[in-house]
Amino acid sequence: MNHCLYPQPILLYLSAETDFCQFFLLVRGFDAKKEGMKNLQIFPTCEECTAKGHPIFKDLSPDELNSLNFDKVCSLYKRGSVIYHEGNRINGYYCVNSGIVKMYKTGIDGKEQIIRFAKKGDIMGYRSVLSKELACTTAKTIEDAVLCFIPSDSLFDLIKTNSDFAMSLMQLTCKELGEANNYITDIAQKTVRERLAEILLLLKDKFDLDENQVLKISLTREELANLVGTATESVIRLLSEFKSDHLIELQGRKIKIINLTGLHKVANL
Repeated sequence: MNHCLYPQPILLYLSAETDFCQFFLLVRGFDAKKEGMKNLQIFPTCEECTAKGHPIFKDLSPDELNSLNFDKVCSLYKRGSVIYHEGNRINGYYCVNSGIVKMYKTGIDGKEQIIRFAKKGDIMGYRSVLSKELACTTAKTIEDAVLCFIPSDSLFDLIKTNSDFAMSLMQLTCKELGEANNYITDIAQKTVRERLAEILLLLKDKFDLDENQVLKISLTREELANLVGTATESVIRLLSEFKSDHLIELQGRKIKIINLTGLHKVANL
């Protein structure tokens, strides 16, 4: 069950003045006159998303962007909400406007294997839509997130009518396939210590560091272990070793990178 911050349905309202979709949340006690414009800022238009880092849509025309605005439905999700389940059929894909979503597969023993993360500017679920297969992963928020759902028909229409969009989508698919191939190689050939160091570097590249050199993503030790492909106890021990070696500092879930060169050496990169 999705745990949206606002459980009531979202009503799409097409404004003649702005000629794009605006979203009014229908919640108990919500005063549209007083709160409407403030809440509209939560859900940006596709034009705004393109300007803020959604490169997959950079080649769309104004008319195509307006069409996406009309078709999409945006929702707020609390941390821990499941967006879709592995093995279910999904009839559209999602754009991440804010927050972080993890995508994982579940093993026979119920253990998660995290495949990748999606952050602001990423899209997810599109490969299952393209292949017309059941969802190959489960998507779950690890922090509060705003996601925009776009129906599959909109995706197919863009592929058929916009060759630049189709090429960008193909390149994104190839990039993710390459990342998966690298992960399989690492699992087979690298030690757990090397893999953990590389995962920390990948998280740094994906999410960056704040002004204190702390990773801008907070993961549990179990989630780190799922990423590395090892036991939670091994990750806890290795993180302590990295701290003793003055590679990182630990502040609860937060990890501060203090020696990038050293981590590169440990990761054998």
